[in-house]
Parts: sequence; structure tokens; C-alpha cells
Amino acid sequence: MAEDLANFGERGLVLADQPLADRAAYALCFNAINFGSGWWPTIRKRPGLSGSETMMAALEDRFRERGAWEPANLVAIEPAEVAAVLGQDPGHELMAPFAAALRELGAQAGSAGGHLELSRALGDSAGAAVQTLAGWTWFEDRSVHDGETVPIFKRAQIAVADLNRAGARSDPDLDRLTLFADNLIPHVLKLDGVLRFDSELDARIEREELIEHGSPEEVEIRACAVHAVELLAAAIPSASAHELDELLWNRGRDPGYKARPRHRSRTTAY
Repeated sequence: MAEDLANFGERGLVLADQPLADRAAYALCFNAINFGSGWWPTIRKRPGLSGSETMMAALEDRFRERGAWEPANLVAIEPAEVAAVLGQDPGHELMAPFAAALRELGAQAGSAGGHLELSRALGDSAGAAVQTLAGWTWFEDRSVHDGETVPIFKRAQIAVADLNRAGARSDPDLDRLTLFADNLIPHVLKLDGVLRFDSELDARIEREELIEHGSPEEVEIRACAVHAVELLAAAIPSASAHELDELLWNRGRDPGYKARPRHRSRTTAY
């Protein structure tokens, strides 16, 4: 993996040729709706693209064709408009939560004076910005396991990383971010022999049963992946957890990983 990391370049910056304010708006808008992997088998995907990639591409097309949404437009956005932008059925059950998440973003951006202003007002460090976003209704990502609260903050962390990539923030503590724990990277770690699931859980995943969000097994899958990547980062010089996240996420796009079922949970956390 160290060799892979040495040869690995960051994924391309979305809207690299567009104004900074639009890049900030895209990072915020995409991450506001960066959930739904439990529903990906039910959505219309673009040829050759995954569910997440379909959403990214559709949103980028909208920004290039019509520019960024103003906060006032987001505050009033409805599921039908979201569906039209993303190329989905307006009745699909993800469209209403997507619209609600974008309305929350619009309200926050409006109060801050715009998307770029909001990006900079989230906090004076990556950690503070993550905590701010994690307090929003549609970025909530805490579970309880054996009586203990387990905060994972997948989407809040990746939003802060993307805002830094876009140039809207410059956080010196970015390497404090952990793995952005979803359902793909634990799957990669399992197939690579880093994680082991018990046979009953493996059988449920192979049968493509939904795993309830917040269940002990679902929390353990994500939390153990976070811990495993921290151990990998400690073992590989100059590797941060968020850099390893990107490497592993891209690794999971290979056909060998995509051919095997991964766990799916219907949640707004990822």
C-alpha cells in the first residue's frame, strides 16, 4: 500500500476552471446530499458510473450550465427540482431528504452571506469546522454502541476536506481528519484481509440484506474501519488517514471489488 500511495495523485478538482465561490458552493451542495448508498441499487446511474459518481457528475453539469444555486434558491428547493438535476424519478425516496438537506444548507449560507462566506465561517480549524457541520440536522452521524456514543462524522469530514481542496479553506490541521467511513472502504479492507466479519454477518451481506443503521454490527463495521486506517497511517510514513481514504475509495472502484456485495444501510450518514 505504501507503493500505491507514493504513486497516487489526488482526484481531480471539480470545477477547477470555475470561480472560487462556485467551487465552494459545489463542495457544500454535493456534501449536503452525499448520502444514500443504501439506495444506489434503486437509482438511475449514468453509464459506467457508480451511484455517487452519478450524483457528482449530474451536479457538476448543473453548475456548469447554470452556475451555483444562490442560498435563496436552495431555501425553496423542492424534490422535483433535485430529481430533474440528478436525472432521477421525482418520487424516489431519496429526493425529499436531498431537498431538505439542500434547504438546510441554503439557510446556513444565507445567514453567512454566501457559500464562500459560510465555508470560512465554519470554524478556525478543520476540527472546528467538522464539529459545526456535525451539528446540522442533515450531517448528523452519531450512533450508540454498548451505551457509548460513537461519532463518525463521515460527511462533515469529507466536506471540510473538499472545501480545502477547492481552495475555500486552508486548514493546517487537515491531517487530524479520520477515514470517511462509509460502506465501500470497509468492504475494500475486508477483501484485502485487513478486516474480518463473522460468518453470519458475511452471509447477510452476500444475500444483500439491508444492515440497519445504528445496529451493533453496522457501527462496528464503520468504527473498525476507522481504527484500521489509523493503524495503517501510523505504519506508513507521511500517510494521513484522509489520504488513505482516497486511495482505498478509488481502489474500491476496481471490478474485483465491485463484483462482491458490500453492506448496505439506508441512512443519511453515508
